[in-house]
Amino acid sequence: MARSSASPAPYKCSECGWTTAKWVGRCSECQQWGTVVEAGASSGIARQVKPTAVVGDRVARPIGQVETATATHRPSGIAEFDRVLGGGVVAGAAILLSGEPGVGKSTLLLEVAARAAATGQRVLYVTAEESVGQVRMRAERTGAIHDELYLAAETDLATVLGQVDAVSPDLLIVDSVQTVASADIDGFAGGPSQVREVASALIRLAKTRDLPVLLVGHVTKDGNIAGPRLLEHLVDVVCTFEGDRQTSLRFVRALKNRFGAVDEVGCFEMAGDGIVEVPDPSGLFMSRGEQAVSGTCVTVAMEGRRALPVEVQALVVATSAPQPRRVVSGVESSRVAMVLAVLERRAGIKLSTLDVYVSTVGGVRLTEPGADLAIALAIASAAKDVPIAHDVVAVGEISLAGEIRPANMAGQRSTEAHRLGFTKMIDHRTGSAQAALRAVLR
Repeated sequence: MARSSASPAPYKCSECGWTTAKWVGRCSECQQWGTVVEAGASSGIARQVKPTAVVGDRVARPIGQVETATATHRPSGIAEFDRVLGGGVVAGAAILLSGEPGVGKSTLLLEVAARAAATGQRVLYVTAEESVGQVRMRAERTGAIHDELYLAAETDLATVLGQVDAVSPDLLIVDSVQTVASADIDGFAGGPSQVREVASALIRLAKTRDLPVLLVGHVTKDGNIAGPRLLEHLVDVVCTFEGDRQTSLRFVRALKNRFGAVDEVGCFEMAGDGIVEVPDPSGLFMSRGEQAVSGTCVTVAMEGRRALPVEVQALVVATSAPQPRRVVSGVESSRVAMVLAVLERRAGIKLSTLDVYVSTVGGVRLTEPGADLAIALAIASAAKDVPIAHDVVAVGEISLAGEIRPANMAGQRSTEAHRLGFTKMIDHRTGSAQAALRAVLR
C-alpha cells in the first residue's frame, strides 16, 4: 500500500542530515555512500533540557588542581612507535591505526601486544578478521608468544565488551573496528551507523576504565579511512601505516595526536620473522660504493621532523625516438620536468633529445621541493658523465629563474649531513643552479 502524502516518511542522511522523499544509495549533500536511512516520525531534537545536579568528582575544579598522573605516556616497547605517539601510550587513549591491506598493521600491533605483555601488562587482542589459530601461527613466526597476551576472535560488540570484563586487560587491541557490529543497531558491519556505534562504545570503555584501546581501521581506494568522518574526531590519535608492497620499508605517521606532535615519523622494515624497527634508516636510502659514479647525488629529506639522507640516481642516454622518454620512480614527474627545463634553459645542458631516468634508492618518495637541487645535480652529472664526490650533499629548491631557494628546517638538515660525514653542502648559499653545477662538476 502506498504511503499517504499527508504523513510522509522521508529518508535522512546520518552524516549531514540531508533529507529526501525516497531512498538513494548516495547522499547528494556529503557524497557519502550508504548513509541515507529512513527517518522516524520524531525529529530527535530535545525541546528543553533540564539541568542535572553534579556531585562528587564530576564537579568542575580549577585546572591547576587536576591530577595528571593517569595521563602520562607509558612506553609500548617499540621506540619508533612511541616516537609517533609522543612518548608512548596514554591510559584511556583511543588510537586508530589505518593503512592499506597487507601493509602490516596486524603484524605491528601484534608486536606491540607482545612487547606490552613482556613488561607484565595484561593484553587482550580481539581479532574480527582471523581465527585465533591464524593469529597464533603468526605470533609463533614473529616470536610474540606470552602468557599475558590473550586472544579472542569476536565480531559482536557485546561479546567483545564481555571479553574485556572477563580478562580485565591493561591494553585492548581490536582488529578491526569495521568488522565488529552491534546487534542493537541496524545495518551491516562496516556501515556508517555500525562503525559509529562500535567506536563510541569502545571509546567510552577506554575513558571510563582508563584503558588504552588500539583500533585497526580499513581505508578506501582513495586512501581515506573507511566509515564516517566522525570516527577520526572521536579517537585521540590517528596514525597511518604506509609502505610500498614492492619494498620492505614502512612508515608510521600521526595525522592527529592529542598527546604529542603530529610531525613525527616511525621507520620500520618488514622481515621474514615480523616487523623490525629502524632507529637509524640512513643506510636504507643510499647505495654508495667506494668509487664515485656519475648520475648520483645525495640530499637530506625531511620526514616529519626526522632528517633522512636519500640518494637520487639519474641515467641519461641518447635516443632516436621523436619523443624522448621521461621515467621517474620515487619523485614527482612534474618537478623532474621543471628541473629539466631549468637545466636546458639556464644551465645550457641539452636534454631535449635524450632519454632521462630518475629514481630514488630504497623505495622512498621525495615530494618536497628541497630535493630539486639533488635531482638537477644527478641529471647533470649523468649528462656530462662526471661523478659527484662522496662528501657532497645537496639541499635546495630550484626556481624557474635558475636560483636556489632555501629549504625548510635547514639547520636540522645540515646537522644530519655533518653527522653522516658529508663535509660539503650545496644549498641556497651557492647562489644559482649554474653555480652549483660548476662547484661539483669540474
